[in-house]
Amino acid sequence: MKTRKPMVAGNWKMNKGLYATRDLLRELVPALSDVEGVDVVVCPPFVGLGVANRELGSSSIKLGAQNLHWEESGAFTGEISPSMVKDLCDFVIIGHSERRAMFGETDESVNKKVHAALKVGLSPIVCVGETLEENKSGQTGEVVSRQVREGLAGVEPEQAVKLIIAYEPVWAIGTGLAATPEGANAVHRDVIRPILGELFGDKIGNGMRILYGGSVKADNAKELFDQSDIDGGLIGGASLKVDSFVSIVQAA
Repeated sequence: MKTRKPMVAGNWKMNKGLYATRDLLRELVPALSDVEGVDVVVCPPFVGLGVANRELGSSSIKLGAQNLHWEESGAFTGEISPSMVKDLCDFVIIGHSERRAMFGETDESVNKKVHAALKVGLSPIVCVGETLEENKSGQTGEVVSRQVREGLAGVEPEQAVKLIIAYEPVWAIGTGLAATPEGANAVHRDVIRPILGELFGDKIGNGMRILYGGSVKADNAKELFDQSDIDGGLIGGASLKVDSFVSIVQAA
């Protein structure tokens, strides 16, 4: 029986401006007020973090950012520093496949961002996952192992308790094609968790949460979350609709 507290995090991506963020949260907060036993996080775009912080107030829903820079300040036009994120948020998504594919992020830059986030007290949600070509050629284990090892290099065990891993097979993100529950769980159980145990010790590794992301919907969430090593989800499109997101949280 799982003892890890499940988590459901909504990655809004580049959706919802100030007023849309306010309106969505004014529906979502009361809709989730009676839900217990699951950590809920919402991650709006940067421009919405201020209004989201105010709307969430003392509710149990936590706030996360979608990215940060590893430097604390300087001539980095358009970037946001770790302390700027920490002023508003508890969590930050790092290394999402869209950041890797479209904006040139690497395992090395992911590692820098992980260390920068931990330094200021943020909890990183570190994304890993293989492309369709890598999956078809049987490279899932190799790719995910490399991303976990290099992305978390140098993290101390006492820091690792703040980490969350999100396994998001790239071919399942926004495509409507989700990995089978058993297939996703096998990556969590047989690839990611043994590496976490190797890096941080079995006790910490077994206590770390591994989320699944990639076309999670209300109708497949429970079957995914029932798996032994799937500890919740990083939700994309379905997090933008109150009914679907609430259903997913309830499934967790």
